[in-house]
Amino acid sequence: MERDHYIVEGLGSEYIKTQVKNALEEIEGVNKVCVDLGRSSVEVIYNEPATQEDIRNCIQNTGHNIE
Repeated sequence: MERDHYIVEGLGSEYIKTQVKNALEEIEGVNKVCVDLGRSSVEVIYNEPATQEDIRNCIQNTGHNIE
């Protein structure tokens, strides 16, 4: 099991938090997503076939940049 942590720009509301979380949870292999609005961070726990590239692309496709 892999665990990655990202600092994401623009996580400012519950709506955006839910949008990012739901998008990440649709990736096959993602087990858990934790979004912390106060720290603008996203933590993802996953297994194969999910990859770090899949997760990064998903976050960016929701319109947010990873620092």
